[in-house]
Amino acid sequence: MRVAIISQVTPAVEGYSQILRALGHEPVGVVCVRIESRYSTLAEHVGAIAGQLDVAIPSSRERFAPLLAALEPDLALCLGFPWKLTPEMLAVPRLGVVNSHPSLLPRYRGPFPVAWAIRSGETEIGMTFHRMDAELDTGAILSQEAVPLGDEHSWDELTPKFVDVVGRLLPAALARVEAGDPGDPQDETIASYYSEFEPEYAEIDWSRPREEVARQVRAWRFGGSSGEAGALTDLDGQRVRVLRVSLERVGGTEVECGDGPVWIVESEPAH
Repeated sequence: MRVAIISQVTPAVEGYSQILRALGHEPVGVVCVRIESRYSTLAEHVGAIAGQLDVAIPSSRERFAPLLAALEPDLALCLGFPWKLTPEMLAVPRLGVVNSHPSLLPRYRGPFPVAWAIRSGETEIGMTFHRMDAELDTGAILSQEAVPLGDEHSWDELTPKFVDVVGRLLPAALARVEAGDPGDPQDETIASYYSEFEPEYAEIDWSRPREEVARQVRAWRFGGSSGEAGALTDLDGQRVRVLRVSLERVGGTEVECGDGPVWIVESEPAH
């Protein structure tokens, strides 16, 4: 199959390209937009992949479908892309578009599934490859697997857990697509959708239980808002964003919560 990749995430583009080639498929190009990702600037993203793949950068949503069509893909893979794909966009590849979503769909649909799972106290998240349709994260499931959550405080710490999982799930999803398998419909009776965190959740309330505070700090490291991120507090007369806390005495600044202390291990100025 000729496969286009729709993504702002350089490591995903590189990893998907390797898997596709190993399976005998042809990655034919990447579609991205002029929005910076947490991994790289647009220039860095394009520079990393342009030597191997054609890169299409639509100037507007209206230009997306024609530029994708120019790559002549049989299928498109989507990950970490900021635009909702319209039916016109989805119709370009003859075999459709497959999205990867870091949750066990239909649970935790939406833009920040890992952040919400941590906030909710989950001990596992997951990865799902599913067919894309006109709604968000609702298409038929092609493959999925649970991924355990530990004490990760960043994508750099969590992403390695996804690598082996994707190496198993993506080939399985592609095989079902090639076979004409429509996938398994999602069970709407257990579906959940979460958007952005409410603005007041950005501020740490130290009167709450310490485990809730620790989850709040961790959750914000995985998104939660398209605006200013938390978790915010005043520390030693400065406004800071808390990046890492520990429930054990490991150094740092001790702060008393509603039922005991936490230790602020890492923070940065909030402005």
